[in-house]
Amino acid sequence: MKINVEEMLREDERRRAARPRPYDPVRGNAADPDRVEVHTPVDGLPVALVPRSMVDDPGYGLTTADATAWQRLRCRHDFEYWCAICATIKDKTTGRMVRFHLNAPQRRVAAVLERQRRAGRPLRLMLLKARQWGGSTLVQTYMAWIQSCHCCNWHSLICSQVKDTSSGIRGMYATLLDNYPRELWEGDEEPRFRPFERSSNVREIAGRGCRVTVSSIENQDAVRGADFAMAHLSETAFWRETPGHTPQDTIRAICGSVALIPLSLIVMESTANGPGNYFHTEWLRCRKGEGDKEAVFVPWYEIEIYRLEPLDRRALVESLSPYEQMLWDDCGCALDQIYWYRCKRREYPSDDKMMAEFPTTDDEAFAATASAVFARKAVEALRQHCREGRRGMVQAGKWYDDESANTVVWELPQPGGAYVAAVDIGGRWSGADYSVVAVMRIDGEHPEMVAQWRGHIDHDILGNIARDLAAFYNTALLVIESNTLESGSGAGMFILNRLAEDYPNLYRRRAFDSYNNCETERVGFHTNRQTKEMIITGLIAAVRAGQYVERDTMACDELLTYEQRPDGSYAAKTGCHDDILMSRAIALHAAKTLEPTARLTVDDLYCEANFYN
Repeated sequence: MKINVEEMLREDERRRAARPRPYDPVRGNAADPDRVEVHTPVDGLPVALVPRSMVDDPGYGLTTADATAWQRLRCRHDFEYWCAICATIKDKTTGRMVRFHLNAPQRRVAAVLERQRRAGRPLRLMLLKARQWGGSTLVQTYMAWIQSCHCCNWHSLICSQVKDTSSGIRGMYATLLDNYPRELWEGDEEPRFRPFERSSNVREIAGRGCRVTVSSIENQDAVRGADFAMAHLSETAFWRETPGHTPQDTIRAICGSVALIPLSLIVMESTANGPGNYFHTEWLRCRKGEGDKEAVFVPWYEIEIYRLEPLDRRALVESLSPYEQMLWDDCGCALDQIYWYRCKRREYPSDDKMMAEFPTTDDEAFAATASAVFARKAVEALRQHCREGRRGMVQAGKWYDDESANTVVWELPQPGGAYVAAVDIGGRWSGADYSVVAVMRIDGEHPEMVAQWRGHIDHDILGNIARDLAAFYNTALLVIESNTLESGSGAGMFILNRLAEDYPNLYRRRAFDSYNNCETERVGFHTNRQTKEMIITGLIAAVRAGQYVERDTMACDELLTYEQRPDGSYAAKTGCHDDILMSRAIALHAAKTLEPTARLTVDDLYCEANFYN
C-alpha cells in the first residue's frame, strides 16, 4: 500500500498534541470519575479533586479547618496524593531524590489495585512489564502506603531470585521512611526501620509494628513460619529451581500463607523469560480469568521515556519497516516512539531478544530464545487452528462423554478416513513425563490432529487405551514408541507382544537380530539420537511450512519451549515437557511410511453414529 507521507506527518502532529498533559496529583486527577472537587484548608491549595471516599469518611467534617488533619485524611484515601507529598524515590533519568509522581503506566496499575481495594477485595495482581518504568517501585510504594496509613502489625515479604535484589527493593522503602514528612506520620515514633530480633532479613517500621522481610528463592529460611499479609514477588520468570525447591512450590507456599481478606496483597511481577516456565503458564491462566490474580500488561510504548525525536521525520516515514508500520497503524505510536524503537532494536541480536525486553504485546513478551528449535511465528500460525475439543472415553467401540476423562476429540472418525495413532510413553506417577496417544488424520490436504489421550497410568492400561482409540479411528496404524517397554523388565515385552496379538495394524520397524544374524521386524518405533534427529527434522519442516493442522494449544506451548542444546541434541526446556511434541513427530514420520494402498477403509462398525451412547 502506498504511504501518504504528508498525511502521516499531519497525523503525527495530532497524536503528539493529543498526549495527556502532566497531571498534578496535589490538585487531583481530573480524569478520575471517582473524584469530587472540594475546598481545602491547605495554604496555596484553595480547591482540590479528592476521592469521593474521603468526603464520605465520617471524620471529614472535623478536618475542614485543620490543614494537617485534612492532609492526613486525604493521605489515607488518595494514594497518588500520598506519593506526591510523602514518598521520596530516586529518579531514574536524573539520579536525584524526588517526590514520587506516578507516570502513566504506574497510574494504570495503581488504578487496578485501588479498584480492588475500594471494592473490599483482597489485592491480587500479576504484572507483565517492559524494562525500566518503575513497576517494582510502584508495587513497593503501594505496600508502604498500606503499612503507613492503613494498617498496623501488617507484615510484608519481598522475595526475588537473589537476596540482593530484594534488599535493593527494601532500600527504596528505607529512603521513603527517612524522608517522610514528620507532621503527616501516623506512628507514635519517628518513621524509620529498626532491627527485629537480630534478624538480618527482617526490619520493623517504628511506630507501626509492621515488619518487612526480604528473602530469595535461593535462601528461603526467612519465609518459613512467617505471618505475612502482603507479598511482592519480583522477577518471578527468572526464579530457578534449587535443590528441594521449584519456583511454583515456593510461590504457592508464600501465596497460601496470605489470607484472603481486604488489604491483603500479592503481586507477582516480572519481565518475560521465554515461554513454558511457571510465570508464562500462570500468566496465560490469569489472562483467561482462571487465576486468582488480575493480569496487567505494560507495553513499552506506554512508557513516556521511550521516545526519541527523529532527525528527519519525512525520511523515517518513507523507510518504515512492516513492523514499524504496524506500530503506527495498530498501536497508534507517534514517530518519536517508532524512532526510539528502531534505535533500541539495534542493540539486540534478534527481534525475539528485543521483544522480550520491550514487548509490544504480551505474546511478544514471551518470544522464543535463540536456542529455540521452532520459529515463534510458525508456531503462532499453527496455534490459530487450536480449539477446545470434547472429553470422554472409548469403550467397546463407542464414545461416552465425560468431562473428567483424559481423552479429547476434535473430529469424529470419518467414513473412509485414514489415521495414525502415535504413542509416546512416559512415567506412571504424577511427577513423571506424561504418556500421550495422538491420533492424526492423514488422508486430507495436510495431516490433522483429531484426538488425544494424555496422562499418567500403568503401561499395560496405556496399551489398552491406545489399542481402543486406534481401533475406534478406523483401525488406525498404531505406532508405539518402544524404548521404555524394550529397556525395562519382561513386563514391557509382554505388553508389546500382547498388542501384536490383539491389534491387526501395528507399526513395525526393520532391525538386525544379532543372535540369529539376520534382519527381522520389531513392533514399535525406537528412539535414539539418530532417529530422534530424523523425526524432529521432519516436524520442524512441517511446522515451518504449515503442513499439519494442530488442535491442542499445549502442543504449541511445547514447540515454543523445545531447545537445541550446545551438543546439538534436542530437549524440552528445563521444567517443561515434550511428550505431546514427540507424539506429533512420530505420527508424522509414520504417516510418510504408509503407501496409499495400505491405508485401511472404514468398516460400518466405526461410523459416526458410534460416538454416541
